Amino acid sequence: MNVIPCSIKTLKGLYDISGVEVGQHFYWQIGGLQVHAQVLITSWVVIAILLGSVILAVRNPQTIPTGGQNFFEYVLEFIRDLSKTQIGEEYGPWVPFIGTMFLFIFVSNWSGALLPWKIIQLPHGELAAPTNDINTTVALALLTSVAYFYAGLSKKGLGYFGKYIQPTPILLPINILEDFTKPLSLSFRLFGNILADELVVVVLVSLVPSVVPIPVMFLGLFTSGIQALIFATLAAAYIGESMEGHH
Repeated sequence: MNVIPCSIKTLKGLYDISGVEVGQHFYWQIGGLQVHAQVLITSWVVIAILLGSVILAVRNPQTIPTGGQNFFEYVLEFIRDLSKTQIGEEYGPWVPFIGTMFLFIFVSNWSGALLPWKIIQLPHGELAAPTNDINTTVALALLTSVAYFYAGLSKKGLGYFGKYIQPTPILLPINILEDFTKPLSLSFRLFGNILADELVVVVLVSLVPSVVPIPVMFLGLFTSGIQALIFATLAAAYIGESMEGHH
């Protein structure tokens, strides 16, 4: 069996993805490190939007929620239901992780459609949604993989690895490769859809700038929300799968 070489090759391919560039980018040189400044800038904006919204909404919590507090309680309930459906009764500790993933991706995706990033001039490259960069989506996918393995190991210990020979040892190579291909699938799905949405809008704006791009932008908002939901749902499903030990 060529399980180990295939696994190493898959990991190397995932690492090499971080070097993929679409267009020209803006970097900061910090010591011996080259930092992708575009992603950091837009990610900080998204984080500031999330933190600012929460602080404003719940600064004066009410027994009977109204306005922003009511909205965020609804979002929390939605994330709890999603986590419980995919993970099971032990979903509680994973709500913050799933919620953070969902909200960060959701706001990042929408920022690409609603915020005029491209009017901000940079020495090189241009700003875009954080999820429009393969580095961001790979990082999110790898975090999901870490959570996936942690959930299984924390519940079952080393016995967790017994799942790789279930239902038969013959499936060992496939079961191993499955875990390495999950982050690849998560990262490419999110990156590809967000990049495609933004490219379609840009092309239509350049061709028919007055009317046609508007419905396409609304469609982009819808698909961006769906992509955030898909990522969070799959992350929760993988965690639940590792804890239950079934496929």
